[in-house]
Amino acid sequence: QVQLVESGGGLVQAGDSLRLSCAASGRTFSSYTMGWFRQAPGKEREFAAAIRWIGGITYYADSVKGRFTISRDNAKNTVYLQMNSLKPEDTAVYYCAASLRRFSDYVGLNEYDYWGQGTQVTVSS
Repeated sequence: QVQLVESGGGLVQAGDSLRLSCAASGRTFSSYTMGWFRQAPGKEREFAAAIRWIGGITYYADSVKGRFTISRDNAKNTVYLQMNSLKPEDTAVYYCAASLRRFSDYVGLNEYDYWGQGTQVTVSS
């Protein structure tokens, strides 16, 4: 089993930056892809970014490309989401997720096997 704990969310103004962290524990070696999803009030959870645990290949949603950067520190079993130039539309609960599947659709939330509790990001205009 894999346990995921997000942290780093908070209240910021438009244009500010935040760095989210996702600490993973348990059978982390079984995870092939780590993803960040976000869910705004009243909306469905959507894909933001993903990274292959081994190799570090990254994927981004068009809505965050160029502003967000996903990275991982294998030694610390931690995945990060650096969020720059934040916009009010980025306001959401951000969730870290882990996929155990070698070949998975990284944008599909149903392809992820473990989820963190989420961390709130609020961007004021």
